Formats: sequence, C-alpha cells, structure tokens
Amino acid sequence: MVLEGETDVVEKGGNVVTDDFIAGAAIALELCKKFNIDIAVLAESSPSCGSSFIYDGGFSGNRTPGMGVTVALLRRHGIQVFSQHEIADANKAIHATSA
Repeated sequence: MVLEGETDVVEKGGNVVTDDFIAGAAIALELCKKFNIDIAVLAESSPSCGSSFIYDGGFSGNRTPGMGVTVALLRRHGIQVFSQHEIADANKAIHATSA
C-alpha cells in the first residue's frame, strides 16, 4: 500500500507523485475532521478515491481490487467511504448514524 511506503503512485510519464497523493489525502482527512464528516462518497477506480477498485498502474484501463490513497487514510481514521455506485448504501449509513 502507498501509505505504508510499499508502492508509489506514478504518472504515465514516469513522475513519482506519491507525496502529492499523500498530502492530498491528509488535506481531505483534515477537512473531514473539521466539518465532522464521517461518511464520504468518492469516485471509484481513482488512484486516490477508489474504494473497491483502482487502476492497475499500467495505463491500459485495467482495474484491480484495492483502495485509493485518500480512501485508505479516511478509513484508517474511521470514516466510512462509498463509491458513486453505492449511493443507497451511503444513504443507509447516514440514516443509521443519525438514528
């Protein structure tokens, strides 16, 4: 995983952008804390926001099971993350926490 330093996020041209992704994830976490957000809906397949699948890094459009950098950090801090395809589940989670 990226957060553990086991792998990097690399652009198609070969630039390593791991630090940028981790910094962006940290900003998202701070905003969640600031605004008391405990449920988030993020874009599936993104290397940052994928909650079930991410692109495999080969730039061929292939996906692999996994979590993006932001999703991994948010979940590590107890924030529930859903994809845009799981709106009904996110809605259930919202109603469960407000009950």
